[in-house]
Amino acid sequence: MTSRYTFNPTKKLSDGREVYTSKILPKIPKTDADIYVAVQTGDRLDSIAQEHLGDASLWWVIATANQIHDAPFSLPDGTVLRIPANVEGFLSQVDNNE
Repeated sequence: MTSRYTFNPTKKLSDGREVYTSKILPKIPKTDADIYVAVQTGDRLDSIAQEHLGDASLWWVIATANQIHDAPFSLPDGTVLRIPANVEGFLSQVDNNE
């Protein structure tokens, strides 16, 4: 399981807290193998990630692929989401993009 924070640098704030700094994620190119799903009542990014990617913690991959920047977990019914086919390749890029 790859966290979206893997390899993100951290910095220490003046109050002593350590926080992650921002990291620009690579774009996920569209492929013919991608699938598209229409959101239904009760669907959330994490539940869609679990169903299609086998890991609920990869919700952020779906958000990135669909340019969802505010990362709401619930989306309006009928919203069409692209589920990228080459998740492993994308995660490898994220891991190596230090």
